[in-house]
Amino acid sequence: MVKAGSEGKAGYYLYIIPGMLGFALVVLIPLIANLAISFTTWKGGNISPRYVGFENYQRLLQDSVFWGSMQHTLLFIISMTIVPILLGLVLAAVLFDYIAAQFNETWSSFFRAGFYLPQILPLTTVGVLWTWILNPFGIINAVLRALGLDFMAKNWLGDASYALLAVSAVIVWVQVGYCLVVFMSGLARVDPSLYEAAELDNASWFGRFRSITIPMLMPEIFVVALTTLIAALKVFAPIYVLTSGGPDNATTVPSYLSYYHFFTTNRVGYAAAIATLQTVMTIVLGVLFMRMQSKQSAGGH
Repeated sequence: MVKAGSEGKAGYYLYIIPGMLGFALVVLIPLIANLAISFTTWKGGNISPRYVGFENYQRLLQDSVFWGSMQHTLLFIISMTIVPILLGLVLAAVLFDYIAAQFNETWSSFFRAGFYLPQILPLTTVGVLWTWILNPFGIINAVLRALGLDFMAKNWLGDASYALLAVSAVIVWVQVGYCLVVFMSGLARVDPSLYEAAELDNASWFGRFRSITIPMLMPEIFVVALTTLIAALKVFAPIYVLTSGGPDNATTVPSYLSYYHFFTTNRVGYAAAIATLQTVMTIVLGVLFMRMQSKQSAGGH
């Protein structure tokens, strides 16, 4: 019996091999190579890298542009994680507990699809759209001037004072749909009798939201928070498409800074050091977040 069981387990392990090979080729080997390169100075191409130890990391810790990019990442955590989760919770509760109940499920599905649309649009399309909206002669400034609010019209992406907030607003617009769809999927498993009992007790909409919706959606909230947090820590595409890190590094993030040094300044070792440090921070925060989730789940049981 033991032998048969062992052979059975060995058979299961065969199905893991393709996934493990893919992980090794796409993630593990490049990660190890990047770590090795981070201890060298290298211009790329056929030039041989030269080992310099921790020199890149020492320089990195004194790089004001890098620390500025880390501060920008904190703001993107707010715009990619905190704000979309809060908006997604409220919108999901409104669509599920009010729109679907007072009107019908068709209207709820229509609004849900509308909010999710930015998630499926190509990022280049989103970039072109918002560049047109936010440029000095775009629709936002045109509306402001039409209302006599000329003093509020700005070069939203070209002014260092407003570019970071403008990009953050675009990211919120993109991210809300993802949070909304996940939360509405979670609400589909909630027993409707809970809401019916709350209504019989004359509970307000906010009371139902606070006492039923949020507690029942805690597993989905943790999943969305973890995935969006990781996305915020490695955000690159919106920055590349909308501002290319400018103006004056006002929207630079670690991912774009690594890309810039790799392909523009050809400081490959320094770019690898940035990527390595960013990876370590992402892993550490991800592990801490998962431990928090485990403790919360254990406490709930």
